[in-house]
Amino acid sequence: MLELRNVSYTVTDNGKKDILKNINLVIDDRFVVITGPNGSGKSTLAKIIAGIITPTSGQILLDGVDITEMGITERAKAGISFAFQAPVRFKGITVKDLINLAAGKKLTFTEACSYLSEVGLCARDYINREVNASLSGGELKRIEIAMILARGTKLSLFDEPEAGIDLWSFNSLIRVFESMHENIKGNILIISHQERILEIADKIVLLKDGEIAQVGTKEEIMPQILGVSAVCPQIKE
Repeated sequence: MLELRNVSYTVTDNGKKDILKNINLVIDDRFVVITGPNGSGKSTLAKIIAGIITPTSGQILLDGVDITEMGITERAKAGISFAFQAPVRFKGITVKDLINLAAGKKLTFTEACSYLSEVGLCARDYINREVNASLSGGELKRIEIAMILARGTKLSLFDEPEAGIDLWSFNSLIRVFESMHENIKGNILIISHQERILEIADKIVLLKDGEIAQVGTKEEIMPQILGVSAVCPQIKE
C-alpha cells in the first residue's frame, strides 16, 4: 500500500509556482489510474512517487515505511517499479539481459521467454535482440512491462504508457494491462488520460490544478472526465 500525506511540490524558477498542493491519497486497490487535464501535475506526481524528484513538503509511505527521502534506486529496492513515458534504448544489451537484471537473477531461457509471452511477444523473435533503434515504441513498452512482471514488486507505476505509440500497439497494451489486472501481485498505478485505460481501473484519481478533485470508481468519475474529453490527445491512427 502506498500513502501520500500532504505532498506538495513547488518550483521557484521564474517566480514561485505550486505544481502539487497537499496531495493526500492512499493507493491500496489492485489497479488505480491517476488522470486529469494537461498541466494538472500527473507526471510530476509520478516522478515524486518513483523518487526522481523530492516533494517540497509532505510524506510518502510504502507499507507504512517512510520513503520520502529515498531516491529512485532505493525505492526500487523497497518495491517500486517505474516505467517511463519513453523507454530507454540500450545498444549492446539484449532483451534477455534486461529481464535477468529485472528479476535480480539469471533466468533460464524458458523463464525469460515466459515473461515475453505474457506481454504478447513471440519469445524466440525477441529474447536475443538488442534493445536498440530496431525496436518500435510499442515493442519497447511491452518489453518494459515484461521487466516489471519479472521484478514482481509491491507497486508497478506507469507514466502515460500510451505516449508515442500507434493504435495497434495501444490495443496490444490494453490487453496486457487487462491480463496484469487479473494476475499481478501488488498494486498497479497508471498515469493516463486514455479512456480505455480508465475503463479497466478499480479506482480513478482525478487531478486538477495540482490538487485532487475527486477519487472514486469509474462509474463515479468517468461521466465527469468525458465532459472534459477535449483535453485528451488521441492515439495516432
